[in-house]
Amino acid sequence: MSDHYGDVKVQLGQMKSLGEDAEKEEVDPEEEMPVSSPSASPDPAGCCITTAPGTDALSTNICKQKGKRSRKNPCGKPLQGFPAHAVKNINSPICEQTLLIKGTGKILQGKSAESNWNYVAVHESSNTQETRCEDEFKLPRKRRPVTVDTSKAKTSLEALKLSIKELQWKEFHTGRRAACDIYWHGVSFHDNENIVSGQVNKFPGMVEMLRKINLSRAVRTMQELFPEEYDFYPRSWILPEEYQQFSTEIRMVKESDATESPTFIVKPDGGSQGDGIYLIRDPGDLKLVVGAQAKQAVVQEYIHKPLLIDKLKFDIRLYVLIKSVQPLEIYIAKEGLTRFCTEPYQEPSQKNLSRVFMHLTNYSLNVQSGNYVHSDSQNTGSKRTLSSVLYRLAAKGVDIKRVWSDIIALVIKSVIAVLPDLKVHYQADIPPAKPGPTCFQILGFDILLMKNLKPVLLEVNSNPSMRIEHEQEVAPGVFEYVPSPVDEQVKVGVIRDTLRLMDPFNKKLTATPHPAGGGSDPVEVIPADGDSQGRSPDNAGNLPPLCLKQVYPKYTKQFSHLRLVERIAALFIRFLGVKGNMRLGPTAFRTFIRTCKLSNSNLTMASVDILYIDITRRWSFALADSREAGMGLQAFVEAFFNLAGRRFKSLALREQVVSLLDLCESHLGPQSGAEDRRSLSCSRALPRGGRTPALYLPRPRPISPAAHRRATSQDCRPHQRPKPRTLRANVEN
Repeated sequence: MSDHYGDVKVQLGQMKSLGEDAEKEEVDPEEEMPVSSPSASPDPAGCCITTAPGTDALSTNICKQKGKRSRKNPCGKPLQGFPAHAVKNINSPICEQTLLIKGTGKILQGKSAESNWNYVAVHESSNTQETRCEDEFKLPRKRRPVTVDTSKAKTSLEALKLSIKELQWKEFHTGRRAACDIYWHGVSFHDNENIVSGQVNKFPGMVEMLRKINLSRAVRTMQELFPEEYDFYPRSWILPEEYQQFSTEIRMVKESDATESPTFIVKPDGGSQGDGIYLIRDPGDLKLVVGAQAKQAVVQEYIHKPLLIDKLKFDIRLYVLIKSVQPLEIYIAKEGLTRFCTEPYQEPSQKNLSRVFMHLTNYSLNVQSGNYVHSDSQNTGSKRTLSSVLYRLAAKGVDIKRVWSDIIALVIKSVIAVLPDLKVHYQADIPPAKPGPTCFQILGFDILLMKNLKPVLLEVNSNPSMRIEHEQEVAPGVFEYVPSPVDEQVKVGVIRDTLRLMDPFNKKLTATPHPAGGGSDPVEVIPADGDSQGRSPDNAGNLPPLCLKQVYPKYTKQFSHLRLVERIAALFIRFLGVKGNMRLGPTAFRTFIRTCKLSNSNLTMASVDILYIDITRRWSFALADSREAGMGLQAFVEAFFNLAGRRFKSLALREQVVSLLDLCESHLGPQSGAEDRRSLSCSRALPRGGRTPALYLPRPRPISPAAHRRATSQDCRPHQRPKPRTLRANVEN
């Protein structure tokens, strides 16, 4: 080796600190890892020296630690094979290419940012070749802003604008030719027909399912299976089809006790904002006919002993986010609204039935009262925050922990009741082999607390009002919209944090499904300082903690047994075929009976046909606005209950249904992976290892490729949305 030694300066780069969360980030799999020769000795700090064998030439290369980026100085420790005193560690954000001119000891380097240089002193031989230092630690690129289409947002636009501004996202208020990440619709999934990707804030079928009649039917089915679990919904009758049943029961009650005179509240099926609601004490007071048509409505038992504050009746508007239905993910806003009547409450009597400001809590009604108080304070006025009311009750010794637990249970059970129909609606609107967006939706739950603090579900709104201003008369006959601080405080937080949870670039806020049987008891109270889960990475220091709390799948253990009807819906969808319809024809029903081997000496195929005809005919009269022929899901559920009763006569209804489900699923066998295209929800495919167990979601039967092509050949154009079904005018509540 030559005695001639020279100092060679080799410039090394150091990665800029990535912040506190950088240590946990995974390296992009598409980034190329530096390749070192077999003779390289990796440095524990993240540096490696690659030496060409058989020569004195030296090239240095900084390489990443496998699997993560390091926040430490990549060359902060002595390089292996060199004395510690030969290395000087000085920060440098950028490392340009450096060339050593042979025999001169000079270094030629390109431009660099302001920096303090890192020097490595090594001995040079006569065969020293040019060396190069490349910066493998690239500075993190700022992600592009999330894009939101607000052209269909309607009345929620102002709160949405404020939320987007807080998140520093990009709004397209007139739409965009290119696809957006999120589409915010005002009424239904069909507000925009040409969406083939991204995320939409509405589920197809949610508007129909949360109409008063359909909600009552769904809850009634659950009450048949789980009467004690679903006692939070008032007893209801559907008009006009159940008028005779309602009249008979009321007459029997009065005959048994002459002093008994119950009160009932009548709600039009398509009504909103309190329109058309009235109280009755006698079936003869029902207004069944409007013009030449029978008026569809729901009549419910009136809750005559509500909890009062300041002698006023009130209800709770709670905002609930359905983030996904497959797997089911439910979030509840930790802050809500309480809406007060404007007249002191009195128990209903024949004289005061018409005093709506005393009995009805709807904001749209009470705001017309001269006693309505618009307040800037969250704990006074005719509209207050939920937390202010709960804390006031807690000061009086009320067990708020128990109340909040009961409310959480009510919400989860209500969502489970409507979930089977939602899955059927989805496969009809976005058939298999067609592209489709991911869906999420904010629902408005109206809950009344009884005097004994038991929560009662009044209704669920698919389009809860997200206005953050109210109309006020500023001069005689002159009205204008003025800000409402209480509304803004609650609603902007709900929308903003919904967007944060749906952020397509932020996986940290995406909940991981809990294993079946996991979770703890839902006995949590609204914390004063909010929840600490998840902050947006781009605005972590500017945004408050999430105001939305996950309650499912967190509490799967307590409620998974309620999802029986979903298993029935999975059978129903399986025999619908792949055409995306919502009705089961007679041939498909017979196929279901044969495939599941349900026919026997007591159930011949002739009796199967009679059962199909009877149930389908009855439901066709019940669904006056239905134009489709065949058996819908609710009719199929009734037929399934009938078959279970025939097959397992000695068991209770719930055990009959479970036994028949087990029998059917055992004959159908596992679902073919080829049919994974049939999505049963508005969520995209689950990651591997996270699929929902086949307990209540059996897969559809495989079909031949030729049959599949015939069935989907007319529905595979990626830019054509399915034709929306006719919807009634929908006004937000």
